Amino acid sequence: MPPAPSWITGQLIVSAITIFLMVHVILISVAYLVQAERKISAYIQDRIGPNRTGFDFGLPMLKFLKGCLGFGQPLADGIKFMLKEDYTPNRVDKILFTLAPIVCVVPALMGFIVIPWGGIWNMPTFTIPVLDWTIQGGPVHVAGASVNVGIVYLLAVAALGVYGITLGGFASNNKYSFLGSLRASAQMISYEIPMGLALLCAIMLAGTFSAHGILQYQEAHGWLILSQPIAALIFFIAILTEANRAPFDNAEAEQELVGGYHTEYSSMRFALYFLAEYAHLFTSSAFFVLVFMGGYQLLPFVDAPLLGTDDTTFLAVLAKFGVFFGKVVTIAIFTMVIRWTIPRLRYDQVMTSAWNMVIPISLACVVATSVMVYLGQTTWVPMLLVNVALAALTIAVLPFIPKSEANRRIPLYGSRFSPVVGERIRTQSDNPVALEDRPVQSIA
Repeated sequence: MPPAPSWITGQLIVSAITIFLMVHVILISVAYLVQAERKISAYIQDRIGPNRTGFDFGLPMLKFLKGCLGFGQPLADGIKFMLKEDYTPNRVDKILFTLAPIVCVVPALMGFIVIPWGGIWNMPTFTIPVLDWTIQGGPVHVAGASVNVGIVYLLAVAALGVYGITLGGFASNNKYSFLGSLRASAQMISYEIPMGLALLCAIMLAGTFSAHGILQYQEAHGWLILSQPIAALIFFIAILTEANRAPFDNAEAEQELVGGYHTEYSSMRFALYFLAEYAHLFTSSAFFVLVFMGGYQLLPFVDAPLLGTDDTTFLAVLAKFGVFFGKVVTIAIFTMVIRWTIPRLRYDQVMTSAWNMVIPISLACVVATSVMVYLGQTTWVPMLLVNVALAALTIAVLPFIPKSEANRRIPLYGSRFSPVVGERIRTQSDNPVALEDRPVQSIA
């Protein structure tokens, strides 16, 4: 049997299959992340949420699929987006207006390529019958691309999504859209710095830019969230800001900017922005799990069967993918709980927090990590103690940081919160029924 061309290797075939499968996995996951967010928000607000749309399509023969806990809602939403009128306002830049959602969604679907979803697989030698080619087996990375600078690639691709947002706001010829895009750009510039610094802390400990190398380090020395909790928190805040997730979703603040950068969009062009946000959330969650939560390792310091970096069977690949994917979904759902729990910060608070707090803390974290690496104290216990000391120092210094008076609330003289001198404010009712805990029973 003739060998395959030299450029067709087992790694190339596995990478192509991984990319093809993961694109579809992410697209389906994005659809049901939207469904999960709607159900989570309903639960937090004491509602039911989508629960009627199933997969019966109105056909009597599929009546048993009606309802299905609302799992057909993402499909219905997708059909609705495709059938709605794709309206383009008169005075927009039509080329950039159409190109912007594509520019936004493409980077969101590129970042997952360097994620090692299944670790390393010891692929057997096999033959392609139609072409009669023999593909030599051996260890291959179950990832779209196994590159030594994978972490740098992820960081670079994550920053490209804001270009689509900026283009969309600029091309819309709408002041609200333009303000939203400016906010997104300023947030990206501000929070890229602490994100890179937090990532630098992890890279200094692991000693590698390779995604697989970082997983090997965490398998031997414990998850980096244990030795770098401050860096992990800063990184998590940064990915929320990069993905325009609450409480940092000022680029689309409905109360201030109608809808922000996508105010003028409708139909599938709006759906692409929606898709990009959740795809970015999925990739960012995978990034966080890779760097700080051990990737496909089930628990820190526990050598679970099939989940070690040395387990290279196909069954191990499936088990690793299941654990990795489960962690990613868990982090994504946690961000949804944050969205429906914490109110949105004011935009000036978001920017002030970045430059006055998050960036200085991340710089201090980098300095502390550098000193510990130089001293050779890189195990998780001394690193955790250093992080605790850094947190205590931050709390001690916090009262001495100058407070901005730019948005100070001005008291309204004569109001209940700023009474006239000598005035006694009473807001409680004198009616005994209003003061009773059980008014109906008391009256009875």
